[in-house]
Amino acid sequence: MGSVDRVYVARLSRMMVLGPMGENFGRVRDVVIGISIVRQQPRVLGLVVDLATRRSIFIPMLRVAAIEPKAITLNTGNVSLRHFEQRPGEVLALGQVLDTPVKVTDPDLPELANADIVITDLAIEQTRTRDWLVTRVAVRTHRRLGRRGPVHVVDWQNVHGLTPSALAMPGQAVAQLLDQFEGRRAVDVADAIRGLPSKRRYEVFKALDDDRLADILQELPELDQAEVLSQLGTERAADVLEEMDPDDAADLLGVLNPNDAEMLLTRMDPDDSDPVRRLLKHSPDTAGGLMTSDPVVLTPDTSVAEALARVRDPDLTPALSSMVFVTRPPTATPTGHYLGCVPLQQLLRDPPAALVGGIVDTDLLTLTPETPLGAVTRYFAAYNLVCGPVVDEENHLLGAVTVDDLLDHLLPHDWRVDVQQLDPAGRPARSGGHQ
Repeated sequence: MGSVDRVYVARLSRMMVLGPMGENFGRVRDVVIGISIVRQQPRVLGLVVDLATRRSIFIPMLRVAAIEPKAITLNTGNVSLRHFEQRPGEVLALGQVLDTPVKVTDPDLPELANADIVITDLAIEQTRTRDWLVTRVAVRTHRRLGRRGPVHVVDWQNVHGLTPSALAMPGQAVAQLLDQFEGRRAVDVADAIRGLPSKRRYEVFKALDDDRLADILQELPELDQAEVLSQLGTERAADVLEEMDPDDAADLLGVLNPNDAEMLLTRMDPDDSDPVRRLLKHSPDTAGGLMTSDPVVLTPDTSVAEALARVRDPDLTPALSSMVFVTRPPTATPTGHYLGCVPLQQLLRDPPAALVGGIVDTDLLTLTPETPLGAVTRYFAAYNLVCGPVVDEENHLLGAVTVDDLLDHLLPHDWRVDVQQLDPAGRPARSGGHQ
């Protein structure tokens, strides 16, 4: 099937990107164009592509051999794997240009001359020099009384207002970004948001609901989390902290100024702030500082069927769902007397009507809040665990340490930022696009 001469960028969203041998690289997330302060025809610099690993990378347009109706084919399998970060002078076609208000002065469409117009799509074409340029712009009048106006396609030269300053207007195409993020894992969304300009990041954070923002915030480095909180304002920051897992909220508050952290804690609901305050009492390099206060805790008279229903909770991490802990009432941490644990594999082997009190493992050693990080690591390695109980001197269950929390503290503090060694050649420069 032949290559397409004129392409509308909105149709490229989520399109497959294939290597020269047909290997699947990933899917298009956005198109990067260059818009100058002076009135020059916008030039297409490249594509933002989500790899199968969910890493978002930049592929220069000169690496594109053909754009076909169902896929984009590259002329090389050698691309930079470094995480995409938007540079000055670059604009995301889908994330920033769509919905931009502009003026149209097309002599063939005099009815648009004084109308309020927004961009709905951009047409790009390849020139004889192999450059791709924005040649046509699809526009429509602002929605009125719930109705959309007809779409008109006009020459780029007849569109006014497509400038860097216009694209800096708040709220530009945030809805488009949110649609792209819908249904994606929080860690993938966090990775994509890191590639946006700081102003656009703030607009996206502001538009997300508290629960979704809390999930995404937990996947960012703690210093980035602190910066986001400072931008949200005290009231909303407290609301978002309430939605975070207590251990993640404690980690975040631990890097803030103590006065700022206390102010946020006082604004939180006591039911949410009390577990966080307990976690903050422990050193971050101990089991008490690593643990979550919300493991799955059951009484001994709970059936296996009910225990399995609890671990099927989609809000649980795989590590937390790998083990249930059995205590005397109360089951909220700090619990009543700790009796032992039941691994998920054991729950799967026993009949649904059996009680967890009859299959509890009482032999597994427990951690104390003061157990140092090194000892916690050896404990997990020795017993092949992904989740382990933390118990105080009076045998109350305080929480559980999971392997993801352990790794979070063992890895460098900036581990969430892409590791440069994954791309020893470095990301290609794209100021001129001829790489």
